[in-house]
Amino acid sequence: MSEETTRRIGILLFPEVEELDAFGPWEVLSHWTQIYPQDGWEVFTFSADGGAVTCAKGLTVQAHRSAADAPPLDVLLYPGGDGTRTMLKDEAHLAWLREQRANVPLLTSVCTGALVYAAAGLLAGRPATTYWKALPELAALDATVELRPDERFVDDGDLVTSSGVSAGIDMALHLVARLASPERAREVRKGIQYDPEPPV
Repeated sequence: MSEETTRRIGILLFPEVEELDAFGPWEVLSHWTQIYPQDGWEVFTFSADGGAVTCAKGLTVQAHRSAADAPPLDVLLYPGGDGTRTMLKDEAHLAWLREQRANVPLLTSVCTGALVYAAAGLLAGRPATTYWKALPELAALDATVELRPDERFVDDGDLVTSSGVSAGIDMALHLVARLASPERAREVRKGIQYDPEPPV
């Protein structure tokens, strides 16, 4: 697959990002893109400056790229975590996110990433979900959002939101089904041996 025809998924990393919000989808999407390169997709992480990021539970990770160096995206995946609360008040970041909305065909979020979308005005009048504890905060940010509290993820065409933490894995598998095929998504699910049966 040539560089010109490769389609790209970027996962944003930022200080205090929730680890599983970012790396649950990373596991799904990187398994897909590395095991099935013929599908023509790649996934990478990026941060504001391309440097290392310390996550919510203390894990430190190095992003692949900076926001400035990232190639044009076909999908943006915005995780949640305590760090989103800083982003809600960062006008430069919200303006950047509005630019992404204008240029990126598909925006997705995990957990409280949806709050930042709402703060940027991207969820106005649209169905969406987020982490269950953050649903009142989402409603307060934009009362026009049609909350879907019982959904693991909500696909509204060019915008997909998912609920808390582990729901990002389900959302990422949905993306594989949508961007490739349901059969491919089943192959990826089997490959990562994801078949949840909670023990408690």
